[in-house]
Amino acid sequence: MQSSTYTVKANAAFAFQRRTFSNLLNRSATTTVTPFATASSFTPLHLHCSASKAMGAKLARAENGIQTVMNLFSVKARSVRAQASSGGGDEEEAVPLRSESNSSGTVLPFVAVACLGAILFGYHLGVVNGALEYLAKDLGIADNTVLQGNALLAGATVGSFTGGTLADKFGRTRTFQLDAIPLAIGAFLCATAQSVQTMIVGRLLAGIGIGISSAIVPLYISEISPTEIRGALGSVNQLFICIGILAALIAGLPLAANPLWWRTMFGVAVIPSVLLAIGMGFSPESPRWLVQQGKVSEAEKAIKTLYGKEKVAELVRDLSTSGQGASEPEAGWFDLFSSRYWKVVSVGAALFLFQQLAGINAVVYYSTSVFRSAGIQSDVAASALVGASNVFGTAVASSLMDKMGRKSLLLISFGGMVHY
Repeated sequence: MQSSTYTVKANAAFAFQRRTFSNLLNRSATTTVTPFATASSFTPLHLHCSASKAMGAKLARAENGIQTVMNLFSVKARSVRAQASSGGGDEEEAVPLRSESNSSGTVLPFVAVACLGAILFGYHLGVVNGALEYLAKDLGIADNTVLQGNALLAGATVGSFTGGTLADKFGRTRTFQLDAIPLAIGAFLCATAQSVQTMIVGRLLAGIGIGISSAIVPLYISEISPTEIRGALGSVNQLFICIGILAALIAGLPLAANPLWWRTMFGVAVIPSVLLAIGMGFSPESPRWLVQQGKVSEAEKAIKTLYGKEKVAELVRDLSTSGQGASEPEAGWFDLFSSRYWKVVSVGAALFLFQQLAGINAVVYYSTSVFRSAGIQSDVAASALVGASNVFGTAVASSLMDKMGRKSLLLISFGGMVHY
């Protein structure tokens, strides 16, 4: 509003000075031409010259006055606009600027890097499916093959309890890099194991790694995802876990021709572990975590990378406001069993319990052995088809989740498992 007022004033002043300049010009023309028009009004030439010089000086001063006025009001108008855009002026009169361009940042490459953790989770779960018989013969544990699965799950339990704590203390990206250490070392030990003890240690370390991944992958994805696609990206974690299981089952196809291929199957897991550590070195930290830690300048850089520079001020303000509003203390483990939370905890725990009791873990670990016992020659290929159906079902559920609702899909899926 002030900018418009000064602009109008400047235009009015310019018009006034221009009219004055025109009047002076007209007077000059009348004074200098009329004496030469009639003889009776003849004036000496030197007087005309003096009058012309005086009039020229007046005209020059008038022109300078116009320029000065225009410069004055132009500077004032620019000053008011700058104050309005930077928030330095009156809040009622300052109109916020709206960006006409879309966000120049993108989160998908960084979501893809985080999903390497989900792929490794599924891969380490399914890698023993086809390789179990062959590694059992090489290591002499044919009578105790269940021990490996227990070692992995024991490590995963420890990792899942510590993943959230590490993410809160060191940040999301740094925790991913720390997580890559047990994942890579565990895969390497399993691939080079010459004894059952080394294999168990390797599986235990891999279990710790996938346990941490299970905690931080969905956390990081949810915190960097824009609101409009956060729901769609929320199911990406589970989808890539299933893709990891499928990749492990497909990797077992050459086992029939090469019994030592199981070592390569375990060793391949080192590659995505290293890529996860390197990728997180170039990925932005969670802006929410940075704001919580008081690192606002770093949060601004992360937001600029993720969403574009036009979103920086808005999102920093929103994150700061939400952080200040969260005055309620965090709940501890024992609070989960209080009367306030027990209903929610009971429903969530029951869903996970029923899912496990449905037998999915037995399918992931031992489907190849089951198909072999049933007389199916292409036992590894049959397991790969099971993994493909798992990926297909997850993709369908992800696409229908927002349309049909969570409860409807749960009833349909549990009903299908009871039927079969």
